[in-house]
Amino acid sequence: MSLFDSLAHIVRENENLASYTRLNIGGNAEYFAEPTNQEELAGIVKVCHENKLPIRLIGSGSNLVVSDEGVNGVVLHLGAPAFGQIEVTDKGLIAGGGAKLTQFVSTAVREGFAGPEQMVGLPGTVGGALHSNVAAHGVDFGDWVRSAEVLTRTGEIEQRTAEAMSFSYGQSSLNELVILRATFEFEKESAAELTKAMQKLWITRRANQDELAQRSAYIFEDVGGELATDILQQAGVAGMSVGKVALAENDLNFLVAEPGADSSQVVELIAKVKQAVSDKTGIELQTAINLW
Repeated sequence: MSLFDSLAHIVRENENLASYTRLNIGGNAEYFAEPTNQEELAGIVKVCHENKLPIRLIGSGSNLVVSDEGVNGVVLHLGAPAFGQIEVTDKGLIAGGGAKLTQFVSTAVREGFAGPEQMVGLPGTVGGALHSNVAAHGVDFGDWVRSAEVLTRTGEIEQRTAEAMSFSYGQSSLNELVILRATFEFEKESAAELTKAMQKLWITRRANQDELAQRSAYIFEDVGGELATDILQQAGVAGMSVGKVALAENDLNFLVAEPGADSSQVVELIAKVKQAVSDKTGIELQTAINLW
């Protein structure tokens, strides 16, 4: 591991990635790095850039399928406290990209910042939510961001103003390697009322999530305002499965993996469902799940 001799305390070889994903599927990373601070992170990225070594970022792994063959290069995991801090300001929050979305939501509600309560129960991190512009109940995560600090693939730290960022359905212009932190602003409302609203949403969402609580992942993007779930229902794919991977009964746009499932079964099921939808409706679904 001569490339990372100076960073050997935070870089491991042949780390299995399954436990870092919600589906609990996947092979090994050639190198796995868990930096404890921004300086170590930048150092790893620069070594990768100088040696043309592939580098990937793994967050909460809530919508990720890792190949059973593993992945080459370096996989970054930003689980250290330095990357998940949340600071309260007069107008909103400053949150690290590694902060859990659940913590972001609860902090906002406690401080009387309106909007994030709509996202109660969603998995993932702040960085992941920004990158994919997560939406819930007509509210987009990108609506609240005012600035962001990012780390490029060459190891440079850059600032992004609101004017320099763009957000659309399911995506954003924040495509750099790491979103280090972002500043958010919200409208103020009663913390007590926001708490009630959040609890009501959580009860409703939880009632539909029992099957999806573990080893599940969101599969397809919605199409032109039509929910992918409805398109799948129209195509008659309910009950479709491959091996130990199946479409969820409660929501067809989620797949559920039983113990013993592997990545090839996930890939095969996705292809099978896409083909069935295309044959039945003529719609070509785009995957929301990340396949490594």
